Parts: sequence; C-alpha cells; structure tokens
Amino acid sequence: MLTYIKESIEELRTNITLPSRAESSNLMVIVAVFSILFALATWGVDSLFSELIQIYFDNIIN
Repeated sequence: MLTYIKESIEELRTNITLPSRAESSNLMVIVAVFSILFALATWGVDSLFSELIQIYFDNIIN
C-alpha cells in the first residue's frame, strides 16, 4: 500500500501539468455559464410539471 501511494505521488509530480491562470479563468467562466443555464432549464421543467400537476388535480377535485 505504501509503495502504491509513493508511486501515485511520483506520477502526479512528473506527469501532471496544470493549466495556465488564463486558461483556468476561461474554463471557470464556461462552467459557471453552463451551470446557470442548466439551473434555469431545471427550474423551467420543474415549473412546467408543477403547473401540469396542479391543473390535473384541480380537474379531478372539481
């Protein structure tokens, strides 16, 4: 187990390269925009289903 951990740390040190600050900032903006769009889409579908369920139960009760 200790050998595995040592080899994993060595691999991280030698084979991993971090993106530049500018590239990281661009990727962060892209992730934020898509997260907001996905949240809005989820809210829209939830609102639609909520209205449909409300209409359905209003028709059953009346």
